[in-house]
Amino acid sequence: MSMRFTAKARRGMVALTVAAGLAVAVAGCGGGGNDDKKPETSASASKADGSQPSAQEGQSEAPLAELKGQDGLLLQVTSAQRDSGGFVTVNGNLKNDGAQSVVIPSALRGDETEIVQHGTSLGGATLVDANGKKRYYVLRDTDGRPLTTTGLSTIQSGQTIPVFMQFPSPPPNTTEVTLQLPTFASASVKISG
Repeated sequence: MSMRFTAKARRGMVALTVAAGLAVAVAGCGGGGNDDKKPETSASASKADGSQPSAQEGQSEAPLAELKGQDGLLLQVTSAQRDSGGFVTVNGNLKNDGAQSVVIPSALRGDETEIVQHGTSLGGATLVDANGKKRYYVLRDTDGRPLTTTGLSTIQSGQTIPVFMQFPSPPPNTTEVTLQLPTFASASVKISG
């Protein structure tokens, strides 16, 4: 019975996270005047365009971490939030800094049979707690779908896509982990909450 409740709680939090992500994405699309101002303030600190800062209005403009991938792909981590439900949600932006469109590598989904059958996703991501000597894999729902952004296909030059990944939560005293994503360099990320 507790497994069923946990699965329902996870699905509820995923739905909440997706809804919040969509709301943030919609908010970031409007008001061209605001987007024009943001790059001016962040131009000296970062090469990022106005998309990332407007998507995370209450937070600093610099991402927590940047993971560089193949063909100009860049994952900018904007938050890593520990939730009371026992998991960590990592939010960010997948950006194509290259000069040409890029097909999202299928390797990002990892090679687990259960995840592979659900299409291209960020299901191959892991969090590594070096102090606790433990690796945390992306959570899955009861049908085996990864609790990450799915349906990724092609990203145009200069395009930014908001993404998320959910993991089991490391112990409360673990505040820094390493985010790993196939075909990308790994990076250290601080967990808040």
